[in-house]
Amino acid sequence: MGRMDGAGCLVVGGAGGIGLASVRRFLDEGAVVVFTGKTGEESDAAVDALFAADAPPNFHGFATDATDPEAVEQMFRWTLDRLGGRLDVLFHVAGISGRRFGDGPLHECSPEGWDAVMTANARSTFLTNRAAVRRMLSQPIDGRGLRGTIVNTGSVLSRSPAPDYFGTIAYAASKGAVEAMTLAAASRYARDRIRFHTIAPGLIETPMAARACGDPAIRSYLATKQPMAEGPGAATDVAEAALFLCEPASRFTTGAVLNVDGGWSVSEGRSPLNLNSDKS
Repeated sequence: MGRMDGAGCLVVGGAGGIGLASVRRFLDEGAVVVFTGKTGEESDAAVDALFAADAPPNFHGFATDATDPEAVEQMFRWTLDRLGGRLDVLFHVAGISGRRFGDGPLHECSPEGWDAVMTANARSTFLTNRAAVRRMLSQPIDGRGLRGTIVNTGSVLSRSPAPDYFGTIAYAASKGAVEAMTLAAASRYARDRIRFHTIAPGLIETPMAARACGDPAIRSYLATKQPMAEGPGAATDVAEAALFLCEPASRFTTGAVLNVDGGWSVSEGRSPLNLNSDKS
């Protein structure tokens, strides 16, 4: 039997990168998966990437704007229809980096950049989590003792800054907000048998991180900042962590922040910019 046999899962932001890798893993373990992308074209491309043909009956794609409350409600109605009325797992991956909107160090970050990043990252997570928990509260407890599981995507940057190469204040704040909201929700809904977790990735090689992953100076920095990989992580690394937090086998956990960072948060990192030496 698969680790998620029959579980009804929604992956918001599942059309690429970490989301797409997680969709693949959930399907491999027997889940029924609905995923969302920003556009129909993005969703179609995800189907092609996984199957190069028509999607199987346990796989459904949907295009939506997760920052729009009405669109989120429509997404959940559509999702529940395809999952047979029960949602076991929400994995929220969708978000942006924000530099092109004006995010940067505090003295350079524009109000427009701040608002764009907080909306795409924190507001969207709030909206999908609110919709999911409302539905999970109305569900009966399953055979594993759960009503549902919600996993959100934070970042090591909310607690382990790297200002020389990743000095984006709105991004860090938005991911800190996601982490704080998730912990507060875990505390409130444990009594209802609904779990909440945060995954905090380091730098992962995805389309969103293409600029950073392609920068030779950053690659050199990562050799010591993420020493377990000596470079960026893979989307599959995060997908495996998401699978653990979402599967019924981890049912006695809630409120966790799981670093998937190759050692980022416990490593100093050396680069010409911060002038770290080899002294121990």
